[in-house]
Parts: sequence; structure tokens; C-alpha cells
Amino acid sequence: MATIDLGKIKFNWRGTYAGGTAYVPDDVVYYMDGSVGSSYMCVANTTGNAPSSGGTPHASWEYLAKGQATSPTTTQGDLIVRGASADERLAIGSAGQAVKVNSSGNGLEYGTAGGILQVKTSSNRSVTGSVNVSVTRTLYDIPNHTVTITPSNASNKILISFSLSGETSADNHTFSFVLKRTISGGATTYIQGDIGGASNKSAILTQNTHAYDIADEDTTMEFGHCSNYLDSPNTTSAVTYQIQVQCQEGGTGVYYYNRTVRDDNNYHSERGLSWITAMEVASGVL
Repeated sequence: MATIDLGKIKFNWRGTYAGGTAYVPDDVVYYMDGSVGSSYMCVANTTGNAPSSGGTPHASWEYLAKGQATSPTTTQGDLIVRGASADERLAIGSAGQAVKVNSSGNGLEYGTAGGILQVKTSSNRSVTGSVNVSVTRTLYDIPNHTVTITPSNASNKILISFSLSGETSADNHTFSFVLKRTISGGATTYIQGDIGGASNKSAILTQNTHAYDIADEDTTMEFGHCSNYLDSPNTTSAVTYQIQVQCQEGGTGVYYYNRTVRDDNNYHSERGLSWITAMEVASGVL
């Protein structure tokens, strides 16, 4: 029997797909489906049917060689996230930000990191002194009992923690303590305590003083107090918090802070420690 040489059998390369061209089986084309370029083989006569859409081939076509999408990123630190129908670029955020779910709950975005963002503190363990409370019902700043913090976002809150340790020189007098807030040196706001003011709020602490150790010639009354307060200053300007003292009634006297009367281990020998700390808390955490 005679031998017939049919030559090499190969696909029929048709180049880039064209919508108005009629294709028949074994035709091969190149087509960009979104950002993915692939080659397709025709498996049924077709005209006007794109080889694929959204990554799914048309019934008249099959993948011959499937391509891979090019990266949508453009900048170091960018992330690839899934969008509504394809991968998308999430541009790198700013310093200190973190990736979080957006407000719609259907995607990712960069925003303020949660938790404590910064801490400012003033520790007065080694600082002793006194305040001459010379006028009844008048507030006096307690030196070193102050801290300043500048919020990074106006919607964030400031958590204030403080400890008072002191003595008063006058027996049978009532001393009160308040926490005031000042923004950029402006008007004062009493965020906890406003003794004698129009609102007449309660103080942080109101203490009636009595002598407790006459034998040791210590006629003062010693006390300590710790407190926390969550403030919403609604600003990105510097915020200063200050502890103040006043003699509420019974006369005037002196407030001694962080006083160490005797440095021994007797149960009635006190050593003072005061501090105040301001912590910026990201919005939504507290």
C-alpha cells in the first residue's frame, strides 16, 4: 500500500481574538480576560463569543494555556486583597496604622491601631514638698502632680490614672482634691470635681483631718488615694491634667505631699508616693 505523508498536524493559530471573526474547532487565539492573558482552543463553531469572562471559559472554548494576573501592587509595602470581583491593591498605610475591616464590613483598610497609643507619666516618688492652702475654698495646684499629652486623633480618649499620698498640718479641717484639664493653655475644665463651682460636683477626695500620733509629735493626718478617669478632650492639641487641693472648711493649713516622717519599719511610719499617668486610647476600644 502506498504511504501518504500528511505532514505535521498542528493547531490553527488565529492570533488575538476578534469578536466579529468566525472560529471553528482547533482554532487557537490569545485573549485578555481582565488582567489575565491566556491562549484558548476553539471546540465548537462560534462567532462573537469571547473565550472567557471573569475567569470562566465560554462553552465554545477551552484553555490551552492559562495565564496569571499581573500584580496590582505599585509600592513597597502594598498588599493584594480580594475586591468585589478580582484582586486589588491595598496601598500601604501611614506609620503606626494597622489593617482593619472597614465600616461596611466587606473589605480591608488601614486605620488607627487599637489599644493604648501612647503613655505619658509623672512620677513624684523622690519629690517632696508642700502647698500653703492659705485661703478657704480656693484651689491650689499641687506641684509635680501634672501631666501633658497630645492626642493623635480628636476622637480618641484619654485614660487618667493617679495616686495621691500626703498629709495635712491642720487638725479637724476638711481638705478636698480635684482634677482639672487645660487644653493648649486655654480655659480650665474640672473633669472630676468642681468644689465651690456652679455645678457643685463631688471632689476626687474630701478628707477630714485629725491628729493621730501625738506621742511622736506628728500632729498631721496622713492619707492616700488612687483614682482613674476616662476623658474625651476632643482635640489634637496638648492637654494638661493637674491635681489641685483646697481647704473646704474648718480654716486653712498646709498640704504636704510625698512626706516621709520617719524612715523605719514601724506600722505608723509612712513614706509618700504620688504619680499621674495619661494614656491615649484608640477610638472604639473604650
